[in-house]
Amino acid sequence: MTARGPDPTSAAPEDRSAGIPPRYRLRDLWIIRHGESRANAAFSAGADEPFPGNDSDVELSPTGYEQAAELGRWLAGLDPERAPQLVVCSPYLRAQQTWAAMARTAEGAGAIPTVIDERCRDREMGIFELFPPQAIRRRAPQEFERRARLGDWFYRPPGGESPADVALRMRDLLTELDRTTAERILIVAHDAIVVTAAHVLAGVGATPPADMPPVPNASITHWHNGERHLRLAAWGITTSARDKTMPGTTDE
Repeated sequence: MTARGPDPTSAAPEDRSAGIPPRYRLRDLWIIRHGESRANAAFSAGADEPFPGNDSDVELSPTGYEQAAELGRWLAGLDPERAPQLVVCSPYLRAQQTWAAMARTAEGAGAIPTVIDERCRDREMGIFELFPPQAIRRRAPQEFERRARLGDWFYRPPGGESPADVALRMRDLLTELDRTTAERILIVAHDAIVVTAAHVLAGVGATPPADMPPVPNASITHWHNGERHLRLAAWGITTSARDKTMPGTTDE
């Protein structure tokens, strides 16, 4: 997705209770957005040109590494009986660097089985890969207007994906994860993965979000199983807030 800077004030997407939520065996699902990347930092600083290179190869910024270490301390503080039993990571470098830094900081986290799954990759933006919105508006005004007309959920850039497309692969991934032996799973990925997972978990008939709800860098979104449905327990919580109700803590 188009990079955004951290937004600690982000709120959960509006309630889409009209959906019929699917049943899951999973007890807990956490999805972490990677720490701040070099592209995130450049766009937050006002860069209005595309970031060089391939999206899959963008590295964490120094701040991103610090954020990942904070996430590792959060992971280390979880009650062992409530800690993840499986980690699923995006193939993109910034997500893998986030998990590696977390595992180094949290003693014993390296022993958690970890897999890389391409379905956790970020939304593919096609010809607008690593473009900030102002660059799209300047270079391709017709596409910028088409995106505004269709809404971000259904907009598919040339050669890329819409969030609706990403939701299809996330539905497939969540279905397969529910068939594993793990009951508590942590995904380290991207904001598009958090948003589309929320839509999938809202169930059949759920209305897509009108706008893409913000997901801060290095934030934790948590779903907990109640009555065989994974229900949203926390959205986009950052460790920098030092919140006593961090997802998965014993006070939850």
